[in-house]
Amino acid sequence: MNLEQREKYSRQIIFPAIGEAGQERLLGSSAVLVGCGALGTVTANLLVRAGIGRLRIVDRDFVEMSNLQRQALFEEADARASLPKAAAAERRLRAINSDAEVEGIVSDLTPANIEELISGFPLILDGTDNFETRLLMNDAAISLGIPWIYGAAVGSYGVTMTIRPGETTCLACLLEVNAGSDGESNGGATKMAAGETCDTSGVLSSATSVIASIQATEAIKFLSGNAQAMNPRLISCDVWTGRFQSIRVERNPRCRACARRDFTYLTGDAQPHITLCGRDSVQIHERCRTIDLVELGKRLRAIFAADERNNEGHEARDNVRGNEFLLRFSVPPYEITVFADGRALVKGTQDPAVARSLYARFIGS
Repeated sequence: MNLEQREKYSRQIIFPAIGEAGQERLLGSSAVLVGCGALGTVTANLLVRAGIGRLRIVDRDFVEMSNLQRQALFEEADARASLPKAAAAERRLRAINSDAEVEGIVSDLTPANIEELISGFPLILDGTDNFETRLLMNDAAISLGIPWIYGAAVGSYGVTMTIRPGETTCLACLLEVNAGSDGESNGGATKMAAGETCDTSGVLSSATSVIASIQATEAIKFLSGNAQAMNPRLISCDVWTGRFQSIRVERNPRCRACARRDFTYLTGDAQPHITLCGRDSVQIHERCRTIDLVELGKRLRAIFAADERNNEGHEARDNVRGNEFLLRFSVPPYEITVFADGRALVKGTQDPAVARSLYARFIGS
């Protein structure tokens, strides 16, 4: 460490469990964060300020005004510009700490790309918003022997658990063996997996901040050389009622993932082509396609201008807007956001058939 770094991290260095040796390890460490929303922004902020050497952020989404209540790295200008979360986070984190190498990747995590995106990193952090992606991460982490830290929050409630392949319970143990439970036996994780989302139940930023803080602390333990201090239990909290729990979860000896090594999410057998994303929104995956957003924008503007000439009162001329990462347009009552990798988010419907029809009509089948 140089003198500036010794000053920057001085309050962490004098914490006995870390010390100078632990801080040196942190500066040489790396991790990959999947998802940069409410959990991810807080976790990334804490790790970068703590002195992590390299952080890769993978996120498929863009900043919206409704994110600002809880997603700590973003500003109103990011939402107005519809910046991808990974790109906005990278820019902000680089400004926070120039010691850290921050890499934002605008991408959906899929069975086809997950090994490429997480390989070479000793730790994976969960900032995602759905259990399909988490179970995919769980399969990949076990397959590659990489520890990962699960986290989820909705309403005033949140859970987190550190998963170390071969040593602790995995997420499939936690969710799949208890799929018929009332949610209490596994800290409410099954109940959360059953369909509660921030769109349907709301969320308090204090709940996401508590869970993300625990995730970041677990990561700091591991990356600073204090893996023995990591908590193997499922931790849950409700910031509204003040109830906190630390629950011991037994490994399932017949677990699909960590016992039988049946990686159905990693092989793609359990991964749907179309993913419902909360309320009135469908995501369409087109994983083998690259879209020229500039050319698509020109074509859409021409289509909407022709529609305006042929239909009285049609107000679509200024309807197409975007940036280097995405293109957004409205076909009332639907709003469609297209990404350069072929993905699209269709708001205003929960019907995959409607979303597919709109995609084929305006983007191409």
